[in-house]
Amino acid sequence: MEKYINEIIRPKIQGDGGEILFDSYDGGTLTVIMKGECSKCLILDRCIHWIEGQIETSTGKKVTVNAIRKKPFFWDT
Repeated sequence: MEKYINEIIRPKIQGDGGEILFDSYDGGTLTVIMKGECSKCLILDRCIHWIEGQIETSTGKKVTVNAIRKKPFFWDT
């Protein structure tokens, strides 16, 4: 799953100014970290559903994506 995220999904997300990082995959739940433009995107849920659909279409595996938004460090100040 990590290879799929890094090689297939990540370049597409980066094309829109976002960043996705694999965190873990356990029992059908894929956890990813969303950075860049994704960290503040108002329609992230639509993207997550798209990722779930891409994985199912390409691999035949039905997964639930848990996205963690990672805001830039300067938002904390």
